[in-house]
Amino acid sequence: MSGHEHTEQPMTTPPGTHSDPHDQPRRLPSERQLPRVDAAIDAGHAHAHADAWLADVTVGYGDRPAVEHVSLAVEAGSLLALVGPNGSGKSTILKLMAGLLRPWSGRVEVLGAEPGREARRIAYVPQAELVDWQFPVTVADVVMMGRYPRLGPLRRPGRDDRRAVTAAIEKVGMAAFAGRQIGALSGGQRRRVFLARALAAEPDLFLLDEPVTGVDATTQEDLMDILEGETRRGKTVVASTHDLACVAERFARVAFVNRTVIAHGPASLVLDADVLARAYAGHLLVVAGQAIPIDDAHHHDQEAPGETHFHDDLPPHRH
Repeated sequence: MSGHEHTEQPMTTPPGTHSDPHDQPRRLPSERQLPRVDAAIDAGHAHAHADAWLADVTVGYGDRPAVEHVSLAVEAGSLLALVGPNGSGKSTILKLMAGLLRPWSGRVEVLGAEPGREARRIAYVPQAELVDWQFPVTVADVVMMGRYPRLGPLRRPGRDDRRAVTAAIEKVGMAAFAGRQIGALSGGQRRRVFLARALAAEPDLFLLDEPVTGVDATTQEDLMDILEGETRRGKTVVASTHDLACVAERFARVAFVNRTVIAHGPASLVLDADVLARAYAGHLLVVAGQAIPIDDAHHHDQEAPGETHFHDDLPPHRH
């Protein structure tokens, strides 16, 4: 983030890595160096202006690595999509930024500090909420949970908290459902509510795992409008998604992930056949010369032992 002072040595771009995906086209796509940072911004500058910064990070679950040698700088005010095949590490990268995982090696810095140090300024929304859908909590109750880090020791919401909750519920179009029990909502309505909870936290950094997966077109457009609006206010949004059309149309930047960062640059990279081939590998179907990613949106990176997931409109399952 601009304004932070950094004494660490900035990560360096590996020798031979080209920032422009077309600066030295080669006969074989497998030989091409894919983009990792903007051509006009060196690695040190990217670090100094990053809200989230990962340098040569490896981490996993148990003794099995999930991502290896990940380097990524997310500039303040970005609307960044993380894309890649199932199990590629997108959720793991979000957990690293949220401070839920510690790297085995490498460095992670979020909002100018170690992950977790600025937790009040971060809103993390996992793909699979840990929710008992039968529990008697209302939409307003769930959104108020976003204010908990800001409440005093008695955990009693004040006027500002109630105002923030009301504004967030209205922004996602759920004002008429504020008193509705959370389990009575549709999957798309639940997505709206969990985004409202994130908005109520008034964060500087949003970390969203599949926020628009499985929702109708209207809900997707509404949620993307909200996220774009947050970035115009200077907030940073990092969201994983399987919808490459949505990335091309609504996101500003994209990072392709497949156990490491394959490419990172403008959202137009989703139209780059070489990038798609390298990122999705055997997960591609070629039709009339067009490469189409084949994926299952309801798949997670490996979870930590004992982690339980509850999907929208599906019964709970345990790992």
